[in-house]
Amino acid sequence: MLQAGGALGALGALTAATPARAQSIWTWSAKGSVAGAGAGADPRWVWDEQADPLVASLIDRGDVPRVNELLRTWKKNGQALPAGLPADLRDFMESARQLPAWADQAKLDLAFKFNEKRGLYLGVLYGLASGMMSTVIPKEARAVYYSQGGADMKDRISKTAKLGYDIGSANAFRPEGEMIVTAVKTRLVHAAVRHLLPQSPYWADVADEDIPISQRDMMVTWHSLPTTVMRKLTDWKVPIPAAESTAFLHSWQVGAHMLGIQDEYIPATWAEANSQADEVLDPILAATPEGIKLADILLKLGTPIDAGILTKPILGAFTRFMLGDEIAGWLKIPREPVWDPLLRTAWGPFIAVREGLLPFPLAPKAYWLFDEFLRKAALLFLSEAKPISIEIPVTNR
Repeated sequence: MLQAGGALGALGALTAATPARAQSIWTWSAKGSVAGAGAGADPRWVWDEQADPLVASLIDRGDVPRVNELLRTWKKNGQALPAGLPADLRDFMESARQLPAWADQAKLDLAFKFNEKRGLYLGVLYGLASGMMSTVIPKEARAVYYSQGGADMKDRISKTAKLGYDIGSANAFRPEGEMIVTAVKTRLVHAAVRHLLPQSPYWADVADEDIPISQRDMMVTWHSLPTTVMRKLTDWKVPIPAAESTAFLHSWQVGAHMLGIQDEYIPATWAEANSQADEVLDPILAATPEGIKLADILLKLGTPIDAGILTKPILGAFTRFMLGDEIAGWLKIPREPVWDPLLRTAWGPFIAVREGLLPFPLAPKAYWLFDEFLRKAALLFLSEAKPISIEIPVTNR
């Protein structure tokens, strides 16, 4: 089951033709958040006041290599923190690993059942809708490309995939699960990138911000995941019980909190999520040279398997189908004479058949073809059985 998001190249002419659109003024009300209230500050100017100075200090005083070595042994939510961590880091992590008071374990358990039933769809959406969408989120594309993660995209994808996998696993937030560990480590990585990336002359030359990964940036990425997934499932007319829909949202609300997003920015309902996404996600999608390069890397992930002969065209066609002709054009994805029309005509019936809403209106082989591709896509993204270690970086690309 593919659970990757995860997390994820004449360039000047394309960028000039599709410039990044200006960010809108922040109007979304904190009354629609899980907190129900808040200061209402534009999250573009809010970062992580607990983690950022701490991690900057760890980097500047040379503690990161030792910390990374110790944290490789911290894998389960209920596991004690490793002995030997700096006291200030230990205090922060003990606080950061606590679930919010509003977390509902019954909803989190139901979210796992939803993930079990919809795993095939979620895999495709996390990988080919959310993952490819990240390449047309300008700030995210630039931050990824110029940070250490951009130098080894397969490694970065595996770490993004771990977050997507962990949040959809049984007991994700229970002591025997791993999502809390993954979220806290990712929060530390984000803080490191905020400290390091402004020191990169390459990033500074193209960035329209002084500090990356604001609270607003994190919510944009969040909307590229659960909000985009639920929009697509709705478009595909996948029947989802209301309780399961709410539970899936709740798992991502808790996930957002554990990643360091302030509660006043986390939407309380799907209606509020869509309202916020209309403001912060949809208007800012655009091409960048960095995003085009990242997209090309993602589309070539299957090259070791078949030299990209089949996997690249299929991944490109799925990207066009998921994100539309405009975004596919931005990313220079060519049209596919076989896969493009097949997806347009057969995907809807494929979903209906899987959901028991229709008998087989097409030859069973056509449905097997989709199933087989989706399973192979999972292997493609998650095939390397190496231990995945989320570690604090000390350099840029």
